[in-house]
Amino acid sequence: MKLNSLKLTALGLGAAAALMSLPAHAGKTIDAIKARGQLICGVNVGLAGFSAADSNGNWTGLDVDYCKAVAASLLGDATKVKWVPLTAQQRFTALQSGEVDILSRNTTNTLSRDASLGLHFVGVNYYDGQGFLVNKGKISSAKQLKGATVCVQSGTTTEKNLTDFSRANNLGIKAVVFEKLEASTGAYFSGRCQAYTTDASGLASIRAKEAKDPAAHVILPDLISKEPLGPMIRRGDDEFFAITKWVLNGLIEAEEYGITQANVDQMKTSTDPQVGRMLGTTEDLGKHLGLDKEWLARAIKAVGNYGESFERNVGPKTPINLPRGKNNLWSNGGFMYAAPLR
Repeated sequence: MKLNSLKLTALGLGAAAALMSLPAHAGKTIDAIKARGQLICGVNVGLAGFSAADSNGNWTGLDVDYCKAVAASLLGDATKVKWVPLTAQQRFTALQSGEVDILSRNTTNTLSRDASLGLHFVGVNYYDGQGFLVNKGKISSAKQLKGATVCVQSGTTTEKNLTDFSRANNLGIKAVVFEKLEASTGAYFSGRCQAYTTDASGLASIRAKEAKDPAAHVILPDLISKEPLGPMIRRGDDEFFAITKWVLNGLIEAEEYGITQANVDQMKTSTDPQVGRMLGTTEDLGKHLGLDKEWLARAIKAVGNYGESFERNVGPKTPINLPRGKNNLWSNGGFMYAAPLR
């Protein structure tokens, strides 16, 4: 290789290294959030365990915790969130139009949604599957629903999955479709439908919250689909996408390393190199996101790690009573596997 070529190669490598070391710059979404001093989060109108407001207007749930964690990382305060309840039909338009900054509303990641709406899925915060809620003692399998009336909400993957399942198994299921969640569940509990279908986590939430006698209703063991649920943001702001993605990864990895809401300050003295990187005591990963080195520590202090959020909102000790199952850490037989923070 000639001397000039070597010089050019060296210059190219030097420029690449310089670019790699540059800190993240705030995009238009981040600028808007900081200017208003508030993150706007689109959530379900009311799905216990995931996003629901109490009589005082206080929002709680697994999806709610995620937005609080992002606000804590980006704005330094988990309370700086405006909650916008959205129906299934409203959710994508609200995000596309800029009405909300994040959609954290039990939404399934599918190819068409990811590729055609101008939106990005941040990751998966709950692995689910579609199931059926029926009166106890009537049937034991979804394939026994031949000719049955099944209540379902429109504008969801649930409606399409029900049609596919019925056709594939020649069941002739009669879908009774409602725009609003309350109408569809009300029709089921009033006896208009023989079954109600949605994500299994949603069935557990609805049974706990709305059934007069939760024990009188069972969730059939059959799951007829894959429903990886997760938050979404608009395309066009790579910096905001990086923050929202790594907050989710950080909460999952915090559980793996035993960093909790209660011990996060104490863990800052840990000699574990990975803990030091995550909490900003030995390495500043925040600079790559345009944040300070305490970004993840604030998020964990606000809502706990992923496992704590799960147990507090939907776990076996809650009325929702969901097992960790697929949503356990990969090291405990589940699917929760965070990309490494390093």
